[in-house]
Amino acid sequence: MGDGMVMEEIKSIINPIFTLDYLITADENKYFDRKSANVKVSDIANLISAFANAEGGTVVIGISDKTKKIEGINAFDSEKLNNLISAPKDCCKPMPDYKEEFLDVINASGEEDRILLLHIFTSADQVIRTNNDSTFLRIGDRTKEIKGEDLKNLEYSKSTRHYEDECNMDAGISDLSEELLTAYKKKIGAEEMDTQRVLKARGFIKKNGDGEYLTNAAVLLFAENIFQFYPNCRIRFLRYDGTAEQVGTKINIIKDVNLEYPILKIIEKAREFVSMQLREFTALNQTTGRFQIVPEYPEFAWLEGIVNAVTHREYGMTGSYIKVSMFDDRLEILSPGRLPSIVTIDNIRDTRFSRNPRIARVLTEFGWVRELNEGVKRIYEDMEDFFLDEPIYSEPEQSVRLVLKNNIVMRTMRQSDRTIENIGDDIWDKLDELERKILVYMGSKAAVTRVELEQHTNRSGRTVGGRLHHLMDLGLVKRNGNRYDPKQTYEMV
Repeated sequence: MGDGMVMEEIKSIINPIFTLDYLITADENKYFDRKSANVKVSDIANLISAFANAEGGTVVIGISDKTKKIEGINAFDSEKLNNLISAPKDCCKPMPDYKEEFLDVINASGEEDRILLLHIFTSADQVIRTNNDSTFLRIGDRTKEIKGEDLKNLEYSKSTRHYEDECNMDAGISDLSEELLTAYKKKIGAEEMDTQRVLKARGFIKKNGDGEYLTNAAVLLFAENIFQFYPNCRIRFLRYDGTAEQVGTKINIIKDVNLEYPILKIIEKAREFVSMQLREFTALNQTTGRFQIVPEYPEFAWLEGIVNAVTHREYGMTGSYIKVSMFDDRLEILSPGRLPSIVTIDNIRDTRFSRNPRIARVLTEFGWVRELNEGVKRIYEDMEDFFLDEPIYSEPEQSVRLVLKNNIVMRTMRQSDRTIENIGDDIWDKLDELERKILVYMGSKAAVTRVELEQHTNRSGRTVGGRLHHLMDLGLVKRNGNRYDPKQTYEMV
């Protein structure tokens, strides 16, 4: 390392955020941990497991975790160094994906030295355990051993076991809806078969010890009373007054409804309910020249968002439910559980993987789930066709959020553009600001009253009336009804 090198210039090639300055001064966090040069190979196994089971991370060896001084690793003999480099392979099962990297440094004694970085990559589809069968997870700057129910949830999220395939020890076939079972047998062409035989053939009945039981998937799909077995199998709809969620004395929830149904009913019930909550606009179709009703959001976009939430959510997360929140400017759909396996925010348009393959198959048979990832692609396409922003996917904590914006402000801007296109730049330039505002508003309506225009523009009846007469003289607006009729309306020509 040359004398002119500064700590900011010494950095990882694999993860450039890790400059030497960062590794010395930053607090340990969910993505990196320091270990002294005196560390034992067995002491970093827990850390490797934790990073691999979370979002990946880097073990920095050769910087004191207590004093943050650079100790270096050049004093190691070749055996210890090789053992450290091989720790992910030798101390964990299965071996996680990783890379080693050395950074040249000056140690605390002023000598040329090196530090070792073990970059542990996240394990998307398998749980990484230590050789003594312990499992760890990185949570913040802590390495926590995962046991019991937490371990099960981790295994579900890694798709090494499926919650939907585990047995429900409390429900029997008599607890299932005969109506839904009949509809299902009809869909798969098994109307004449015995129900138990059908369920067993489709993997909805499994052996456990000396008995046979319905799986969680069977009860989630077909239960007569879903709340009896899975109170978290619900969609909570919240309508807010405004564009932000308020709490306490300023709480602004104006509608709070729970939809509690088995999976095969909840999507249809959600479609019926949410569609009644959406606003509609009247807009001029430039192709046909006729006014048409335009919904606040394309139905496919929001319904597919709900379908995906129902299909791919993590049902093993106790106490979690799907939440649909409607604000003045957007619709949010929050689903429990992170994106499954290989699906990421970046590849969600083109990559498909089901956390609940049996549930997904049944919903596909009923026509709710689209194959080949057609659904997510079409959400993007339909939002674009409606002149709306792209959908926004994110993963807050242990969940997936889809945001659909209605962009009323942008919609108004686009209506202005269409109005100018219809009447021409020459005429538009001759109009005053109020006349332009009137025309843009009328462009989104089949017909309007003068009172509506007064309220929209916040101007007096006399002022609005004068502008309407000028617009009629220009041939841009026509009156419907007698001029003295209080119910008369106006519309764009």
